[in-house]
Amino acid sequence: MLKTDALAWKKMDSLLPAIVQDAFDGRVLMQGYMNEESLEVTQATGRVTFWSRSRQQLWTKGETSGNYLELVAIDADCDGDCLLVRARPQGPVCHLGTLTCFDGDHSVAPELAFLGSLEQLIAERDTQRPPDSYTTKLLESGVKRIAQKVGEEGVETSLAAVAGEDEELLDEAADLLYHLLVLLRSRKLELRTLTGVLKSRHA
Repeated sequence: MLKTDALAWKKMDSLLPAIVQDAFDGRVLMQGYMNEESLEVTQATGRVTFWSRSRQQLWTKGETSGNYLELVAIDADCDGDCLLVRARPQGPVCHLGTLTCFDGDHSVAPELAFLGSLEQLIAERDTQRPPDSYTTKLLESGVKRIAQKVGEEGVETSLAAVAGEDEELLDEAADLLYHLLVLLRSRKLELRTLTGVLKSRHA
């Protein structure tokens, strides 16, 4: 837990900028301001809470929309005058309905964040089941068929690595990764849980 007395509140007129980052894919979601009280509430409740400069009161992100930011961790920078908040968004973060407040004409997401977006899309297909979707067809075929597809794509990736050009290997590896994400979804597992396993092995 971040100790409030170690932060440069006086230097920053009692308000620190707080940059919120998606704890899974590193995407910058939004920026707000925290005072000591909002920081304490955030750490006590596990939901990111700011100080509203316009309303002059505390506000918990998502209290109206239901799109809360579930706290993972908070860190201060080296000068103690800026906060980095890592959180798991429970829906679109921006009041305009976009995933982040920085969504515009150009993507601001780290390149690897696309895997998170792809996982979200697969989850939407699982929930909505549009009839013209290949992902829907896969999910409705059942775990055994999806697992078979992963095996087939794994063999094709291996063959491409041994006998194919780089482009073929990348194509087959992309197919393998996509089908693996669908397989995880069919078992109600998430990519962040898989990365957690990898992290634990690395440690």
